[in-house]
Amino acid sequence: MPIRIPRGWEIPEREASPEHLVFGRRKAVALGAGLVAAGPALAQGDPALPPAMRNTRYPPGRDLTGERDATTYNNYYEFGSDKGISRAAQRLPQRPWTVKVEGMVEAPREFGIDDLLRTMPIEERVYRLRCVEAWSMVIPWTGFPLSALLSQVRPLASAKYVVFQTAQVPSAMPGLRQSWYPWPYIEGCTVEEAGNELSFMVVGAYGKPLPPQNGGPIRFHQPWKYGFKAGKGVVKITLTDRRPVSFWETIQASEYGFWANVNPEVPHPRWSQANERVIGTNQRIPTRLFNGYAEFVSSLYTGLENERLWA
Repeated sequence: MPIRIPRGWEIPEREASPEHLVFGRRKAVALGAGLVAAGPALAQGDPALPPAMRNTRYPPGRDLTGERDATTYNNYYEFGSDKGISRAAQRLPQRPWTVKVEGMVEAPREFGIDDLLRTMPIEERVYRLRCVEAWSMVIPWTGFPLSALLSQVRPLASAKYVVFQTAQVPSAMPGLRQSWYPWPYIEGCTVEEAGNELSFMVVGAYGKPLPPQNGGPIRFHQPWKYGFKAGKGVVKITLTDRRPVSFWETIQASEYGFWANVNPEVPHPRWSQANERVIGTNQRIPTRLFNGYAEFVSSLYTGLENERLWA
């Protein structure tokens, strides 16, 4: 059932009341419905998100993280190596923006972000986010299934992996000057993982266009994996038959491997993964296998017992 979150977004998930109609933002504001006002991107002339129903198939089981916490505590090394990069990230232009999908596909294409907003099946999903650093959030993302995008280019049967590349804009991203990092930021997954129903291309959060510090205007998210697997500011998606070596795997493969599925029983070499710190409350809670999404994804890893699935 569609759910509307009243103004503020910081109330507990359990207090959100159901509704039968989902209004577009402009109409809702005109009617005084109390939805969150449009963000800075709209003030710059960028279009609003299309109306988005909440998909309740994936209940988070936890309260939402406050919007301010989620938008000011960010990992995005292109802007700097600390968490306080939100102000610096505002320099990254959000329009024009295109995503090129190429490689082992029948119909390679370049998609404008606004074309994706108009043509993809946009919905809201509340997902847990678990960082490898042992902190976590719960965020209402707006976006569309990755499978819907890939269906537009028709991957070849021989394609085995999907690779995501983050933008490189030196004039807006001072972190790119740190030449010891293996830029550009690359992440990847298998075709089977990409086709899983949880794999999500994110274009918004908290009912607003996705802010640049959170990976706007478009990022990738698989909620059963540690957060470093999520490519932000995506500009290119490549289908290939060769397993990619990602950004953090290149830096330290013993700590940041290809799979990176959340598992509380397998520690990071330098800290435990048994519990996590909830951003906004600093409460410590137990971490769940696959971040609590085992029912949706555990079958992906049958027969991979010899792989290092948890690093």
